[in-house]
Amino acid sequence: PMGSERTEIRKRQMATTPETPGAAQAQLSTGNRGSNACCFCWCCCCSCSCLTVRNQEEERARSTSHELQAEGIPNCEESPAPTLEEVNAWAQSFDKLMLTPAGRNAFREFLRTEFSEENMLFWMACEELKQESNKSVIEEKARLIYEDYISILSPKEVSLDSRVREVINRNMLEPSQHTFDDAQLQIYTLMHRDSYPRFMNSAIYKDLLQSLSEKSTEA
Repeated sequence: PMGSERTEIRKRQMATTPETPGAAQAQLSTGNRGSNACCFCWCCCCSCSCLTVRNQEEERARSTSHELQAEGIPNCEESPAPTLEEVNAWAQSFDKLMLTPAGRNAFREFLRTEFSEENMLFWMACEELKQESNKSVIEEKARLIYEDYISILSPKEVSLDSRVREVINRNMLEPSQHTFDDAQLQIYTLMHRDSYPRFMNSAIYKDLLQSLSEKSTEA
C-alpha cells in the first residue's frame, strides 16, 4: 500500500539526516573546548599546549636571569701586568698564586676552560663578604652567595660535603662575615689539590711565562 511505502521512505530519510540542532550544538561546543584546551581544559594534561608554552617561557626567563647575573661578574680583577718574578713565584706555591690579583686572574682564566670558574668566584665572594661590617649588607650578600653557589638549584653550585652544608645552613640563621668560612676553605683546598697542578702544566701558564721570559731577555 502507498501509506506503508511512504512510512518506509520517511524512516530511511530520518536515518540519514544530521543530528538535531541541540545535539549539533553540543558537539560543536565539545569540539571548541578540545581545540582550545589551554583556555578551559579541566584536565592539566602534560601534552596540553598551554603547559608547553608556559614551560618555554619560564625556561627563557631563567636563562635571561642567568645571563644577567653573568654580566654582573667582571671578567677579571683590576691588576697590573704580572712580572716574570711573580709568575715564577706562582710555581712555588698555590698560596703565592692566590695572593696577587694577576695570579688569580690567570688561574681563573684556566678554571674557565675547565668549566669550574665558580670555585674562584665563590672564594672571591667570601673574601668580599669578610670585608663587610654593615649587618644588613652582610645578610644580603650572604643570601646572594647562598643562592649563587650553595643552592642545589644554582647552575654555579660548588662541590661541598654534607657536613659543611649543614654548618652553612645553621650559620644562615644569623649570617655573619664568617658564615662560609668552612666552605671557602674546602673549595680553596679543592682548587689547590685538583686544579692548581694542571694549571702549572697548562698552555695558559707556560705561554705567559715564555712571553715574559722573552721580554726580559730582550730588555
